[in-house]
Amino acid sequence: MQTNIHPTAIVDESVTLGAGVRIGPYTVVGPGVEIGDGCDIASHVVLSGPTRMGRNNRIYQFASVGQDTPDKKYQGEDTTLVIGDDNVIREGVTIHRGTVQDRGETTIGNDNLIMAYAHVGHDSVIRNHTILVNNVALAGHVEVRDWAILSGFSLVHQYCTIGEHAFTGMGAAIGKDVPAYVMVAGNPAEAKTINAEGLRRRGFDREQIALINKAYKIVYRRGLTMQEALEALLELREQSAVVQPWIDSLQTSSRGITR
Repeated sequence: MQTNIHPTAIVDESVTLGAGVRIGPYTVVGPGVEIGDGCDIASHVVLSGPTRMGRNNRIYQFASVGQDTPDKKYQGEDTTLVIGDDNVIREGVTIHRGTVQDRGETTIGNDNLIMAYAHVGHDSVIRNHTILVNNVALAGHVEVRDWAILSGFSLVHQYCTIGEHAFTGMGAAIGKDVPAYVMVAGNPAEAKTINAEGLRRRGFDREQIALINKAYKIVYRRGLTMQEALEALLELREQSAVVQPWIDSLQTSSRGITR
């Protein structure tokens, strides 16, 4: 595969390009950027480094990827952005590198769809197969776990975690962790039910969904303390490992869970 760089693009001589990379008109790729095989970078994109990007990513026009953070604690330290494979980053998306106050790295995993004008703040971790719909805004230090979907205009406070297969309603304002499988909505966000339709689409069977719903009732309907709920979930896990993400959500929560 032949690399194709438009003559109006500005690509720093230090940039590493894989096979078959395409870079469109008026795009600027700065020092310290590595772009893997088969990536397609549209026109008018700004890629800043240090940024390492895997294979077959597509970045649409007017995105700003790998810029340093406006966090006032940031003093120009050498921090990074790491992007995996097969991601789609749509128009106007902004993704900032990390800070030395945290991981020093912002991480995007594999097969994520980040839609127009979404923002991923410094030191955030987006894992795999997620969807960030238009205008989602993640403050710094946010983690979005596998298969989560954030609807348009969702806002996520710093240090919050969105669990596996979770779903946020349009315009949700999230100030606490969202456990795995849970659907939240509102401002401030409140837990509504489990993401049953999303689970069906991903191949969860009826028994698994019923067990996940039982776990939801343990956490949200029985008036238990967090420790009591966790103990009940540990017992429920003996029936199926599908309960484990629930347990992880409770055990790793630092901000408390959305109620």
